[in-house]
Amino acid sequence: MNTALDTLRSTFGLEAFRDGQRAVIDRLLAGESALAVFPTGGGKSLCYQLPALLIDGLTLVVSPLIALMQDQVAALQARGIAAARLDSSRSGDEVREVYRQLRGGELKLLYVAPERLQNARFLSLLQGLQIGLMAVDEAHCISEWGHNFRPDYLKLAQLAREIRVQRVLALTATATPSVAEDICRQFGIPSANHIQTGFYRPNLALGVTPCRDDEKLPRLIRGLQGSPQDASIVYVTLQQQAEQLATQLQAAGIRARAYHAGMKPEVREAIQNEFMAGEVSTVVATIAFGMGIDKADIRAVYHYNLPKSLENYMQEIGRAGRDGEPSRCELLACPDDVRVLENFTYGDTPAPEHLEALIRHLLSLGEAFDIAVHDLSNRFDIRPLVINTVLTYLELEGVIAGAGPFYSTYQVRFEVPQEQVLAGYDAARADFLQRMFGAGKQGRIWLTLDVTEAAEALGEPRERLLKALQYLEQQGSILTQVKGVRQQYRRLQTPDLAALGARLAQLFVRREEQSLSRLQQVLDYAEDGRCLPAQLCGYFGDVLTEPCGQCSSCLDPGPRTLPAQEDTALSGAQRSAIDALIAEGQEALRHPRQLARFLCGLSSPATFRLRKHAAYGCLADQPFRQVLSEVERRLGLG
Repeated sequence: MNTALDTLRSTFGLEAFRDGQRAVIDRLLAGESALAVFPTGGGKSLCYQLPALLIDGLTLVVSPLIALMQDQVAALQARGIAAARLDSSRSGDEVREVYRQLRGGELKLLYVAPERLQNARFLSLLQGLQIGLMAVDEAHCISEWGHNFRPDYLKLAQLAREIRVQRVLALTATATPSVAEDICRQFGIPSANHIQTGFYRPNLALGVTPCRDDEKLPRLIRGLQGSPQDASIVYVTLQQQAEQLATQLQAAGIRARAYHAGMKPEVREAIQNEFMAGEVSTVVATIAFGMGIDKADIRAVYHYNLPKSLENYMQEIGRAGRDGEPSRCELLACPDDVRVLENFTYGDTPAPEHLEALIRHLLSLGEAFDIAVHDLSNRFDIRPLVINTVLTYLELEGVIAGAGPFYSTYQVRFEVPQEQVLAGYDAARADFLQRMFGAGKQGRIWLTLDVTEAAEALGEPRERLLKALQYLEQQGSILTQVKGVRQQYRRLQTPDLAALGARLAQLFVRREEQSLSRLQQVLDYAEDGRCLPAQLCGYFGDVLTEPCGQCSSCLDPGPRTLPAQEDTALSGAQRSAIDALIAEGQEALRHPRQLARFLCGLSSPATFRLRKHAAYGCLADQPFRQVLSEVERRLGLG
């Protein structure tokens, strides 16, 4: 470890390792795989950045957080470390330059989004490289028992074996014991190499304040006005609520801005920069804010709405006080928030009939086929994330095999006149190019070319058209833009469709139950009178030996009582609204679950165009299960 310590000091400018870092780095340098479960701000990144400089070959870092990739690559390059990233923000020229650096062995670290690992060309390149280490950030996403399951993550363990990764480092801040066990099992990590530091952070004072919905705003304003210069994050559930609350805080004299995924990227970046510079003191955000943001002096985190799980809560409060200075984390516990969070969960569960129809369709497309997730989502009224989950499970069960994505449509702009382009080639090649361009639709500036349709019309392999376009762009003759991504697959077997459909339907029901259970755990935490950090430590398999002495439970011992949820009995007018909607016979609302989602204000692919309908969201204040039960009863199904 002397070499590691020397590197820590000479390259990273640090004098000593933090808790857990040395143990993880020691395992990796010994050629072993490891799991690092450190709290937010606990120094996980160094655990792969430093070994990357001492291990032969490339370190491949898989992360879903573009902001984190951008920040870390910039910081590494500033230290003279050969690092690069591949994500959706990179141009074609930038991607080609990274590929060149990879082939030349010039890079030590490469950051990629998990989706990049579906690209057949990229995988082919990786298989020819020596990959000394694969670091998987946010590794809890690999576990179907985790709180933030992502289908692309499920295939990472298999992929690591296919590209002959020498060792793996899985990293997360929020793994319960069962999730940690699942991660270790999938990556073949010995239990002794599960390195977990304590979850307790003594500089964070945790508070829970039971309150009704109309009490939250004045409490929040008082808290923010008490320390007007402090950097604070206020977490809310809905994008519209972020905008509204930020406006209310501004009216109270607080330098607040809203931040959510519905904003344009340049707007989000500007707000983030203002917050980092101290020009904005408070950001009112959905969970889109804070992932990978390295601001050490956040003094307060407020949860204006309940978080959807204790894992989310732990991750979000972890953004406070990363400089070690005292900070406060306040949860405004209002049970009425539960309804919106529950309804989000119900909105993701597909109707079993739609799920079976999707699988039947996929397996009827032939031995080799390609699909667009967006098209399937609209056709079967299943959200895109759920479509991707189904495709992933079909791959893992050996029913289909992915062959990588491709873009169906290329837009071409001629940088030199088309006649001049053709004049540079012999008669046969010029004829091919002329026919290819003729298969497109010429607009005022751009020629739109559906490559698959053009290939069929010309009787040529699609690959020939793609190579021609790429070559012309490299020569500076044309500029291209791509759109319409499609996924390619091969059918490997035709299983019992009814059994497969039932199995996958049960999987989504189980995930729905897990999400609802996690929400109940948040309520239990808020009501439990025991030390708050001790509760959180216990949930994550850690032990706090004595009460913290500074949380709201320790300062005010005794049980907490949350306000009762409002009465949810359906009125006569609401029942009439259900009957009226059923009588319309809308094609997109034929299934009871579609009707219930629509009435609760949960948009789905098939009902998106109906969102201005008077009945949309008219029962948003009612529990989804109650609305679904009433819909089924009025349809004669219950």
